[in-house]
Amino acid sequence: MRLAVARIDSPIGPLALAVDAEGRLRGVSFGESLGSAMRREYGDVDMLAGDAPASMGQAIGRYFEGERSALEAIDWSLEGAAGESGFQARVWRALAEVPAGQTISYGEMARRAGEPGAAQAAGVALNRNPIPLVLACHRVVGADGAMVGFGGGLERKTWLLRHEGALLI
Repeated sequence: MRLAVARIDSPIGPLALAVDAEGRLRGVSFGESLGSAMRREYGDVDMLAGDAPASMGQAIGRYFEGERSALEAIDWSLEGAAGESGFQARVWRALAEVPAGQTISYGEMARRAGEPGAAQAAGVALNRNPIPLVLACHRVVGADGAMVGFGGGLERKTWLLRHEGALLI
């Protein structure tokens, strides 16, 4: 698979985006190694410098300007990802249904994915999410509302939840 990699600045630091030939988002990184995440999920990939579709950059910009639902306009795909079937895929599909401005617990995520009691496994699936921010794993919190388990760092998770109005402090 060939992916174009574009880098954009954001209020939470630089973002790297991996986009396929059809213009669908396949990966997001918060400045860490996008390549290793893409190889883990998709296997053999060629990553070339490129541009994200203008509509994708505009949607991300609108999100950071306060339009909480703007990321919903981004065309994305996890087709071919290592976890595109089974429990991990069910977690990712359930995650796509959590609206901006709301949070759920890892236990609730596991329940929505059809495996009540598998909160830890849901956390593992969320950690493998190749398109964080857009498939917003920052919206999943500990059972007591604690900021736990976000690959982009807890500071970014807290910032994103405040930005979306899910945290008032």
